[in-house]
Amino acid sequence: MPLPRIIQGGMGVAVSGWRLARTVAELGQLGVVSGTALAVVLARRLQLGDPGGELRRALEHFPFPQMAERVLEENFIPGGKGEGTPFRLTAMPTLQPRPALVELTVVANFVEVFLAKEGHSGVAGINYLEKIQLPTLPSIYGAMLAGVDYVLMGAGIPRAIPGVMDAFAKGQPAELRIDVEGALAGEEHFSRFDPLEFCQGKAPELKRPAFLGIVASATLAMTLAKKASGQVNGFVVEGPTAGGHNAPPRGPLQLTADGEPLYGERDSADLEKIKALGLPFWLAGSYGRPGKLKEALDLGATGVQVGTAFAFCEEGGVDPELKRLAFQLSREKKLRVFTDPKASPTGFPFKVASMPGTISEQDLYEHRDRVCDLGYLRRLYRRADGSLGYRCPSEPIDAFLKKGGKEEDTIGRKCICNSLPATVGFGQVRDNGHLELPIVTGGDDLANISDYLTPEAESYTAADVVRVLLAGIPENDLSQPAELEPVLHQG
Repeated sequence: MPLPRIIQGGMGVAVSGWRLARTVAELGQLGVVSGTALAVVLARRLQLGDPGGELRRALEHFPFPQMAERVLEENFIPGGKGEGTPFRLTAMPTLQPRPALVELTVVANFVEVFLAKEGHSGVAGINYLEKIQLPTLPSIYGAMLAGVDYVLMGAGIPRAIPGVMDAFAKGQPAELRIDVEGALAGEEHFSRFDPLEFCQGKAPELKRPAFLGIVASATLAMTLAKKASGQVNGFVVEGPTAGGHNAPPRGPLQLTADGEPLYGERDSADLEKIKALGLPFWLAGSYGRPGKLKEALDLGATGVQVGTAFAFCEEGGVDPELKRLAFQLSREKKLRVFTDPKASPTGFPFKVASMPGTISEQDLYEHRDRVCDLGYLRRLYRRADGSLGYRCPSEPIDAFLKKGGKEEDTIGRKCICNSLPATVGFGQVRDNGHLELPIVTGGDDLANISDYLTPEAESYTAADVVRVLLAGIPENDLSQPAELEPVLHQG
């Protein structure tokens, strides 16, 4: 399988959905769906009535029909829920999840990848965050059931994931060590997934996807290459100008006068050391502009990963009204992206676009009632009696404090779990009738997103992005690079 020159980033919650990934794959590049909270995404799309019927068509192809039928029966609302009616909540991820949530997670990942791969011979991947650990195993298994070609993972050190995929390809169980705050020396906790048990004794052999680690430094790349539980097939080397979560600066945290993390030379990846590993790599972070692909190729990269430009194209999942507002602010030179050191409960810096009507506005943030009912960014912690609990710095402050959390950790924290679905039109309706407000993330290039528009245009397409990125590249530089190692075809 030839390597792509362009990887479309796996962004947000359903920002990079199956429509975008399918389109990019049809254009000969790597289309990537976001694997974040797909159980919530599928459930809410079905509650909106699945107007195009695509989800129900994909469910018909799920290899275990009774499971697909249960997911449909539990979530599908013919004609869609009423406009002021809340979405039915899905169960929150836990170390010992309810069987129905495991089933929904597997099915949801299958559906998203199936639709991304449907009807073409291109390649599709899925992106996960290492920080969101609890649903990882059933998520990966669902994507592999659909034949996903690539798995990409960042926001941590995903050393265990290659081995997990090796096991799943053979129908064998896998475990994933789960981080627990306050765990004592020698205490370890694991999530576990057994394909044979899930498939009721009939686990199929599956293709093992390629694994690309998303890294911010040569040190992390070397760690993954040498200490991962299985083969790493390449890297996405992401700089601090990329959207979403960024790696924290190395050393003690220092802030600029505006309150953003201060990045320096130590935070630039040593590409010579990464090249020495002998694996393909793609550069990410402000590579969505003309000429940047050639720059990456000249530096020895296989290509580039681009997120922001794809997020705001017609096929991207961002709500159309938010896209129009972003274009307007960009044309007026009023769109700013702030690297917020506090917004994300993960503790990682998070890019937040300052836009009216979103949670980026301080008064709107302060008037939101704190609610934690999706729980993907909750952290496990050890109670005094040795049992485990769940807490999040973005949940109601009193609840967080009762669980042993520190009040200073709650300052400025935003409920990304609820705001990101609102960005793509899945915002929850609260008891007071208010809608959850969106949070818009993007790389530093978002400020100039209107550059993709012609003077008369109000939108642009994924094909426009690919055309701009490939423009000016000599034909011999566009020839497909060497194929991945044979591990891609095992199983």
